[in-house]
Amino acid sequence: MDNSMERYLGKVLDNRYEILEVLGSGGMAVVYRALCNRLNRYVAVKILKDEFARDVDFREHFKAESHAVAMLSHPNIVAVYDFSRESDIQYIVMEMLEGITLKQYMQKKGSLSWKEALHFSAQISKALSHAHGKGVVHRDIKPHNIMVVKDGSIKVADFGIAHLQSESAASGETMGSVHYISPEQARGDAVDARADLYSLGIVMYEMLTGQLPYEGETVESIALLHMGSSPVPPRSINPDIPVRLEEITLKAMTADIDARYQSADELLEDLEAFRKEQALSVSELPINEELAARLLDSDSIRVRPMKRTGELSEKSYARRKVRSRKVSTFSGFALITIFLLAIVAFLWDFFIKDMFVDSQRIIIQNFVGENSNEIINSKAYEDIYNFRVFYTIDPDYPEGVVISQKPEAGRSIMLTGDGIDLELTVSTGILMTKIPDLINHEYREAAIALEKLGFLVEKEIVASESITEGYVVSTKPAAGEELPAGSTVYLSVSGGPELLEVTMPSFIGKTKDAAITAISQARLDLGSISEVESDFPKGTIFWQNIEAGEKVPQGTVIYLKMSGGPKETVAPETPAPPEELTPPVESSPPSQPVETPPPDSSPVSGEGT
Repeated sequence: MDNSMERYLGKVLDNRYEILEVLGSGGMAVVYRALCNRLNRYVAVKILKDEFARDVDFREHFKAESHAVAMLSHPNIVAVYDFSRESDIQYIVMEMLEGITLKQYMQKKGSLSWKEALHFSAQISKALSHAHGKGVVHRDIKPHNIMVVKDGSIKVADFGIAHLQSESAASGETMGSVHYISPEQARGDAVDARADLYSLGIVMYEMLTGQLPYEGETVESIALLHMGSSPVPPRSINPDIPVRLEEITLKAMTADIDARYQSADELLEDLEAFRKEQALSVSELPINEELAARLLDSDSIRVRPMKRTGELSEKSYARRKVRSRKVSTFSGFALITIFLLAIVAFLWDFFIKDMFVDSQRIIIQNFVGENSNEIINSKAYEDIYNFRVFYTIDPDYPEGVVISQKPEAGRSIMLTGDGIDLELTVSTGILMTKIPDLINHEYREAAIALEKLGFLVEKEIVASESITEGYVVSTKPAAGEELPAGSTVYLSVSGGPELLEVTMPSFIGKTKDAAITAISQARLDLGSISEVESDFPKGTIFWQNIEAGEKVPQGTVIYLKMSGGPKETVAPETPAPPEELTPPVESSPPSQPVETPPPDSSPVSGEGT
């Protein structure tokens, strides 16, 4: 274990949270098991790593994460109890869960029954409905971030890369795991709540079929499949899936964002309607569920009148009364016995049985430098490790080779029945793609073709007597040359034999719609309008890439920035009672940094896993 991770062990944060052990490490923070001395309960404490704590942007990311999820309170979302800072330690206190991830659950069971998949999907939809209603987009929905608790309920975790919806609209980052990433995320476009619904559709597909819809040799190739391919219908893999549930799944994971479900509530409504149809359709259910289905239909419950056949004699009544007492006594003993046996069985399964299992410690092997596919598919490791694979582009390592692992090699860990979670970071190498011949192709068609290959596109207008206006004159690099995916290709587009110049108008102070109209009237092209925090009035343009008054060719691409309003900040409140943590009121002016409350102040609530 890294010494920097161990140095907090035994430390008590804010005279309240005693750090006991390391639970895991993520990209930005380390998660510890801790004991809350005030409420005498175990909690999970997430502490920002030192290398990021010194970076202002990462600290802001961490704080934004906490503030965003402070607004969330739902039984299907991991609860957050506290958010605070002590000295140079910034941390979040979260609910401690006992369970496994949905990914681990599927690895153990394979494809789930459609009823189980429906049960889980509805709960995830409810969690997303609540989060989206608060303006929070998760952006990384995948089975690894969904916990299956022992009571069978679902809790959505890892809001570590969640942003407020207004912040997401201005972001061009491509985030999330590639197997579950939405097409708009793969393209680096701004995303909204519908990106989470696409990822949930992929999770539903995997639950129903036991496999992912898109597989590829590299991260880039999988991302391209999300943008332009159609999956194999789930019923082609598992014919037992109901037709309606297949339709719901495919609609959720539609690449066309406008054809997809537009809200989590809309998806949940279809799931609930399907559930009710199945519950009332007795003939389609297995015979052992017929009674349960019938009881769901209140119209099927009837009270039959008692049939009278005569009065009982006094002797017959006495005999029947004695027999009824014996039957009642026997039934009572039988019920008590069954209840006690059930308790013993429960205690055996969850507590006592493990006391008789021989514990075994193993030394973590060194997988760095080895082929990831050989490791993951090896029978020798399947009962020992639960592999979680993360991909990264690294030109220094061949494709498929393990770059790093967590926990590190040489560490001694207790082996349990659930296995040991091991994260492998695997190199994708460099994906080189050839530039197609796009000369004399219409600009938008050429741009779409390049974007599907994973390139970014920049446009410039040039004069051409031989190429029709609006069509590609040349590309840079030229056709046939190779570039890494994600590189920029510059398109020179014909503006006709003579370039007609226009005077760049001013868009400052205009609304978004007014700016778009003005760009069209000036015969210019709109690149993008990014919404960012600023002190300018919300919804107004405050920056343009070319200054007003300059002479530019018609068709020049214009990029604008629109104000999303000033950034909300947190001001400390009057301390609440210890047992009742209350979220703070956002009130600090955007230009002033938020001062962290001293240790004796009330902690600020937040979220993240």
